[in-house]
Amino acid sequence: MTPQLETKYVFTLKIRIGAPIVAGDFGHGLRRIIPILGGEVSGEGISGTIFPTGADFQTIRPDGFTELEAKYAFQLDDGAVIYIDNIGIRFGPKQALDCIARGEAVDPALIYFRSVPRFETGAENYRWLMQHLFVGVGARYPDRVELAVHQVL
Repeated sequence: MTPQLETKYVFTLKIRIGAPIVAGDFGHGLRRIIPILGGEVSGEGISGTIFPTGADFQTIRPDGFTELEAKYAFQLDDGAVIYIDNIGIRFGPKQALDCIARGEAVDPALIYFRSVPRFETGAENYRWLMQHLFVGVGARYPDRVELAVHQVL
């Protein structure tokens, strides 16, 4: 019998972002750094605030395929601090990707935006975040990124 893959929704990260810093084309794509300005974490029994620090380091390929690597931290309402290292990809139709690049709103259903967040914390109550795999399903808006985090069971 083949094992089945199941997931469970855990929480959503609503990440406020700043204007992109464009480092230019480095020969393998366009490098952009997107500052993280803060935000919120919410889910069943989980609530907190994203610190206004960190960034999403992006490489945008000529066809619009985007590699994402975000590093930042958040604090839950009970005081636990959690660091996140989130690797992902974003891709879709050229017209929709061009809109995102200009900072315009795009229907999230048009864009494939998935990630693999990894967490680190010294808080005993949340060590389970370091003992499981997670998948993020993202949506990009002009002023924020929303990432629904699902635990792989």
